[in-house]
Amino acid sequence: MDITRLADAKAYIAPKHYDMRSLRLQGLEASSADFGWTGLSYFLPGGGAEMDAGALGKIYVVIEGEVTIELGSGETHILGKLDSCFIPAGEARAVRNDANSVAAMLVVMPYPEKTA
Repeated sequence: MDITRLADAKAYIAPKHYDMRSLRLQGLEASSADFGWTGLSYFLPGGGAEMDAGALGKIYVVIEGEVTIELGSGETHILGKLDSCFIPAGEARAVRNDANSVAAMLVVMPYPEKTA
């Protein structure tokens, strides 16, 4: 079993994000999880992620505050504490914290498939 204590979690840079800090909780350099990784993102007021479509699906779980998820179609959803969503591979999304308090969100991602 691999345990990552919050106090020991390492920061990582999430491309195309702004006014946000992220910590790796499991997978990649944080543990030997072999199917995916989990990060914890803290979005400052006004912080977010630019509109982008990733090559892999992802799960978001809001654990504090609220975040607004805008899809490439223009559809918008506000997720509150313990709300979650799945963003399929190739679906464009933007994330933002429109509130005046910090929002915290878990991000769960698979590893890319290995090619031979």
